[in-house]
Amino acid sequence: MAGAELDGARPDSDVDVAALLPMVRRIIFSRVPNDALAEDLVQETLVKVLAAANRVEPGMIEPYAITTARNLVTSMWRTRDMQRRNQHRVIDMAHPDAPDERMLKDEERAAIAAALQRLTEREKQTLVAHEVSGQDTKSLAAELNSSAGAIAAQLSRSRARLRVEYLLALHGVEPPTDRCRAVLYSLSSADRRRQREVDAARHLLECALCSELSEPLLQRAPQDKNQIIIRIQRDADVVEARKKARELATQLGFSRTDLTLIATAVSEMARNIVRFAGHGQIFIELLDEPRPGIRIVARDAGPGIPDVDQALTDGYSTYNGLGLGLPGARRLMDEFTISSEIDVGTTVTMTKWRTEG
Repeated sequence: MAGAELDGARPDSDVDVAALLPMVRRIIFSRVPNDALAEDLVQETLVKVLAAANRVEPGMIEPYAITTARNLVTSMWRTRDMQRRNQHRVIDMAHPDAPDERMLKDEERAAIAAALQRLTEREKQTLVAHEVSGQDTKSLAAELNSSAGAIAAQLSRSRARLRVEYLLALHGVEPPTDRCRAVLYSLSSADRRRQREVDAARHLLECALCSELSEPLLQRAPQDKNQIIIRIQRDADVVEARKKARELATQLGFSRTDLTLIATAVSEMARNIVRFAGHGQIFIELLDEPRPGIRIVARDAGPGIPDVDQALTDGYSTYNGLGLGLPGARRLMDEFTISSEIDVGTTVTMTKWRTEG
């Protein structure tokens, strides 16, 4: 496993992003009334400035940032105006055919019936008695010579299995590996310990079917306000990851400058996943030890990085100068760790600590 770890020390030659951001933000926010769109343009300006830092003459980085910000705003308005003028050419006034509601209901009923068949007889009887007949766990425990707690735990496991089997039946698929059901059950039951045991995060990167089925299972799991997982597989997910990172970091009271740095670094890691791995995930969590901060873990099961040390060299970018690259993203954060293995995938861990005072 190739790997490299760097702390937050930055070379003197690096661009002073904190000094540039207030100016860039003033330019863009004065010209763009939509705050969310303005923040996107601020981050895009930052990406372009950092990517071009090695090519810009000393003392010219501030004028370059000003010009870049103005050009991005102008380009955005020009594009919107063109879309408005050509809107009549792309609007399709025909309404799409409505789906056959009866057929869909029949498919759902068939999927439920198939899912129930995957449960044991005792599981089915207990689940039906509780969910349909309304029998409480205490009376069920007396009938089955068990305890109310044990019956409640059994019902929870049965519901988790039923949800997974329903999704499999509804999609008309069988899991491709023996490991799939164990992973999906752990997600359905929101059992974090079991998820770690079966290495659910890695499996979701490697198995397209489980990755697809995991979404409704994860959506219904109890939400932890201090962490979030975003699946990355298309450009829209890059925007979502950037937005979620900013929202989560805001909870911890990061400065506006740091919020932009965090969102930009997350955006770059998400773009890397889409462009080079096809799909992956980004895990974001707030930290309170050893001090308040935010950690971002970007994982993929892509081709890996042949030479991690070279990829971390200042000025190196697989985008040929069109993106920050790993060195640029590392420069925005306080701590940065990367591990990569050919044909296995890459994991990047970044941390930003909140400045006190």
